Amino acid sequence: MITYLYWTAVIIAAAAIFAICAKNNKWTIGITLALIVLLSGWSAYYFSLQQIFVKRYGGVMTIQVPQGQYHIGATWKDDNLWIENFDPDTNSCIFSEYSKGNLLQGRVTIKNCKPIPKL
Repeated sequence: MITYLYWTAVIIAAAAIFAICAKNNKWTIGITLALIVLLSGWSAYYFSLQQIFVKRYGGVMTIQVPQGQYHIGATWKDDNLWIENFDPDTNSCIFSEYSKGNLLQGRVTIKNCKPIPKL
């Protein structure tokens, strides 16, 4: 819910800036400022706020399990999400970190891991 409220506020702010500039016949300034607001809102969300919203306020986030792997579990370490998957082809468990903006992602592989029987 908080994610939708955030994006609604960003879009309303950009639209208001554009409307004020358009009313004064400053179309190019209005478009430029509205795009700056939208780009700033997107970068703040992607690089800082997304996981905070999800963890603390019930935001929305989607992660895909890689093809051929099975999801085992997920946990939070500070504001970063760690996902554990099992790869039956290599018989290994893979812990992947999803950090803010996916800039610093950790990865731990445990060889000869058998958390579930081979299917």
